Amino acid sequence: MTSTGRFTLPSEENFAEKTKELAELWGADAIRNSDGTHLDESVLALGKKIYSAYFPTRAHNEWITLHMDETPQVYLLTGRVLAEADIVDVPLMDGFFEEQLKPNRDADPHKYWEVVDRTTNEVVDASLWTLDEDTDTVHVSGATPMHEYTVSFLAYIIWDPVEMYNHLTNGWGDKEHEIPFDIYHPATRKFVFDTFEQWLKDNPQVDVVRFTTFFYQFTLLFDQKQREKVVDWFGCACTVSPAALDDFEKEYGYRLRPEDFVDGGAYNSAWRVPRKAQRDWIDFLSGFVRTNVKKLADMSHAAGKEAMMFLGDQWIGTEPYKDGFEDLGLDAVVGSIGDGTTTRMIADIPGVKYTEGRFLPYFFPDTFYEGNDPSIEAWDNWRKARRAILRSPIARMGYGGYLSLAAKFPKFVDTVTHIADEFRDIHDRTGGVAAEGELNVAILNSWGKMRSWMAFTVAHALPNKQTYSYYGILESLSGMRVNVRFISFDDVLEHGVADDIDVIINGGPVDTAFTGGDVWKNPKLTETLRAWVRGGGAFVGVGEPSSLARFQAGRFFQLADVLGVDEERHQTLSVDKYFPAVTPEHFITADVHVDPAAREAWEKAGYRIPLSGCGGGQGIKPLGGIDFGEPIANTFPVNEDVTLLRADGGQVQLAVNEYGKGRGVYVSGLPYSAANARLLERILFWASHNEDKYTAYSSTNPECEVAVFPDAGQYCVINNTDRPQSTDVALPDGSIEHFDLDQSAIAWRNL
Repeated sequence: MTSTGRFTLPSEENFAEKTKELAELWGADAIRNSDGTHLDESVLALGKKIYSAYFPTRAHNEWITLHMDETPQVYLLTGRVLAEADIVDVPLMDGFFEEQLKPNRDADPHKYWEVVDRTTNEVVDASLWTLDEDTDTVHVSGATPMHEYTVSFLAYIIWDPVEMYNHLTNGWGDKEHEIPFDIYHPATRKFVFDTFEQWLKDNPQVDVVRFTTFFYQFTLLFDQKQREKVVDWFGCACTVSPAALDDFEKEYGYRLRPEDFVDGGAYNSAWRVPRKAQRDWIDFLSGFVRTNVKKLADMSHAAGKEAMMFLGDQWIGTEPYKDGFEDLGLDAVVGSIGDGTTTRMIADIPGVKYTEGRFLPYFFPDTFYEGNDPSIEAWDNWRKARRAILRSPIARMGYGGYLSLAAKFPKFVDTVTHIADEFRDIHDRTGGVAAEGELNVAILNSWGKMRSWMAFTVAHALPNKQTYSYYGILESLSGMRVNVRFISFDDVLEHGVADDIDVIINGGPVDTAFTGGDVWKNPKLTETLRAWVRGGGAFVGVGEPSSLARFQAGRFFQLADVLGVDEERHQTLSVDKYFPAVTPEHFITADVHVDPAAREAWEKAGYRIPLSGCGGGQGIKPLGGIDFGEPIANTFPVNEDVTLLRADGGQVQLAVNEYGKGRGVYVSGLPYSAANARLLERILFWASHNEDKYTAYSSTNPECEVAVFPDAGQYCVINNTDRPQSTDVALPDGSIEHFDLDQSAIAWRNL
């Protein structure tokens, strides 16, 4: 029987009867409009809570077409052009989509633009270049032959990037492009607030204003073929204006360069080690954004409506994990559920009354087309989200897009019915309280709390070859029986390590925000962490942890002594590296399945024999059983006391090290899988000397996980696959309970 509540249904014009039917079937207590649609009067009359998507800075071309110098702006970096003489021409718009972007010729280019000799990295004097406005080309004189030159220039954003994506995806044809506008300009800011005030009066039926979102789009730029060119879900590139730059200089006492935004073409990716200018701009921007968000929230409340923020689209500057977010007065945050990590990104946000997840698939024609089965994605999305919801509940769920598309797929309709009922059942059983966590785990990086559950991401929940070996850490943790927090290097330097932290994880590639870069030149950081581990702490490194790009003091990993592993950077090739024999039996690898025939062949091949030499390692064939993702080449044990658990192909993939009273663990990579999540869980319990706590409420099958709710007097076992699974669960009294679970099933038992 269908339960009701905690579900938001999207609807659209001329779809009232089917909306009513699906609202009853899915137990919806709220209905919202989707982008470009409105709700019929008969839908409003259903007695449901009404959400309305509201776009503060688009969908009013009648205003912005008269003020085209008040659209948001972005610093763009041209392609590199080789000078073959002392004059070189640099075209501005090559590689950019001219329907989205237009060079700003209104503000003095010689004040706000920059030409750079990329061979020397020197700024070209403004007197040596001119702009040809007819061809959008910069002519540079006095160039050095065989040097490359670029121009960093301001451009207006003349097509809202999200509306543009929706437009192109849905084939909206000649529908008028929606032009965004920037509230940094007083006239436009007044228009935005006056317009919202009138909208509140004109829409008394709306209960929740779903701000989608506020003022500044994350970095989303397209090329001339209408493909994504630059996408950074955390990027602040599209937030610039001459007025804001001038005000920043007055407030902070120095002037930002265009280079502080284009960043050599990296556009200040969250992977870059953050610099002072980048951090200062985030602070400046968030101060402005938050002040105006609070005004919108206050206006909503004064009109008797809730204010809900969508964590997406124009969310930049809101910074939900930055101190002070709770002061904005927002009632709720809703966000897109892509997996367990993005679920936690939404669910863990402090300072709001409730959070809501928008599940996938989105009701768009790129998924809902003849011959496709959208229910496959729906189940996959739910399984990933569910394990995270058990650890950090969201209060509501829903879907987005066009209901008329989804209604054509009966199997999908049945799938959502089941998912919605199960979601409500979880909440009813647990009272919205998170499952018990047994360890306190801290992720250490440059960003800390401000980027909670946002590490290792390029675009929202999308895979990336260079990132999946690290993103798997978060995905594993999102549904694990541990409590997770995010701390920065500055936190450790200023306050040390908090007494209640059991394990610290540092991971990522060298010279990124996630491993720290030059912060490791500060001896206080290594002193603090070494002392903490020697006193009984646990440090887990993944990939190139604690690495410093410049060879320093004979080490690449600055905590190689803690981890027991370092990486050869071709500086000490003349020094032999001796590998102790691999130890296949260990608490950490107890659940790793290794084919018996492979194990026998491994032993016969002499893998237990220590090997030495510059290559070192255990040659011939790997023992297998673990997916370490993208390989980290040339890692080696720093001494023969290190315990190697995997060392294939002349390098270390998994090793453990006793360090005083504490322990270090090195893993070369950790893509997400059930087996790897189990491996990480065992690593955390072993490293923190909590092996004795591991067995109770653990599942013998890594594809199944257990969540315990002491206050509710229940525990549940979930099947995270689309196949039937069996598992045994060990109870604290030593007894065993067996479970046979259907695909995607959840089973509940009393404690």
